Amino acid sequence: MSRGMSNCNPGNIRRSRTRYKGEVRPSRDPEFKQFASLEWGYRAIFVLLHTYRVRYGLGSLDGMIVRWAPPSENRTDLYLRFVAERTGLKADEPLDTSCRATMLPLAAAISLMENGVEAPRETLERGWELFRADFPA
Repeated sequence: MSRGMSNCNPGNIRRSRTRYKGEVRPSRDPEFKQFASLEWGYRAIFVLLHTYRVRYGLGSLDGMIVRWAPPSENRTDLYLRFVAERTGLKADEPLDTSCRATMLPLAAAISLMENGVEAPRETLERGWELFRADFPA
């Protein structure tokens, strides 16, 4: 099992001062957050991507992926190409982080890139529901 799945953190979100609902504290992983379930981990992906758009003005796939998977740690160009191919989104296309039809495939692609396994559809959808409960349209 991948580290992200073991941590119920399918986006491999690094430890930080930011606290998420469903986060296990303290994390047993020295580098990455842990969540109580995969649903909470998927919710965290949606929250973080929404934060990128709203707080940091990163409204396109390329802006979000460069921040998510910075070149100092990743082959960001390959990551971006993979996510764009999986989602059908263009790199410079504006994204609406409140759009289910956009965000479910995006989170699934990030999870697949990070863990090498497909995101369980029902779990991903439950994570979206948890996100929407706190961030209604």
